[in-house]
Amino acid sequence: MQIWQVILLGFVEGLTEFIPVSSTGHLLLAGYFLGFDSPRKSFEVLIQLGAVLAILSIYVSKIFGLLINFPHDARARQFILNVILAFLPAAVIGVLGHELIKSNFFQDLELICVSLIVGGIILMVVDSMKLNTKYHDTVEYTPWLCFKIGIFQCLAMIPGVSRSGATIVGALLMGSDKRSATEFSFFLAMPTMVGAFSFDLYKNWSILKPDIAVSISIGFIVSFVVALLVVRCLLNYVSRFGFKLFAFWRIFVGIIGFLSINTIT
Repeated sequence: MQIWQVILLGFVEGLTEFIPVSSTGHLLLAGYFLGFDSPRKSFEVLIQLGAVLAILSIYVSKIFGLLINFPHDARARQFILNVILAFLPAAVIGVLGHELIKSNFFQDLELICVSLIVGGIILMVVDSMKLNTKYHDTVEYTPWLCFKIGIFQCLAMIPGVSRSGATIVGALLMGSDKRSATEFSFFLAMPTMVGAFSFDLYKNWSILKPDIAVSISIGFIVSFVVALLVVRCLLNYVSRFGFKLFAFWRIFVGIIGFLSINTIT
């Protein structure tokens, strides 16, 4: 692994983790074209923790407030429960399907490209729909709504679908506005990505040699810095402009990636 590759991939991770374009899909495609290959694709999973810490650093006061108020504030307890409910489906499927996902889906670049294209079309259609908006704040979300959003998140087990994209589309279709749907995807990212990081680290600890650990650390730092900048701008952007730019980008990357892969092979 060359340092410039690690920095570039860390940049890609931080840039794409919280926008609905699939960071894992971008990382796997970028790694393929750069000739970058990490053992069992652990680099691509483990550097995501940098993006998680970016979210934590931005929302630290709100998270701290929720934890402090948990014993005596029903709304705080309900919100934490809602995030846990939304996290559970992906946690179960992620553990049960870990080997299948890593050994098959992560290797199928054509599947990733198709997922990018199809997901981009769906995102564009949903963004253009005149939906009945019932929820304008994440604290208004019901437990059942959050559980259903969590089921949508499971679609992102397929690289190219996008974790944030799946949760945002699910939330929009069930009555959330664009800003709160995006913000809830931030909160749901915390347990989901920490869980994915921890489980992947547990499964692949033995193959993480010193040079790989150094590369992961550098990618981690770069993804943290870039994600910090993205998250600070994203909510205001989607509130004003929606998701069409991300939909177009998904389709463009998917088409270019698909054509390039088939040309090379």
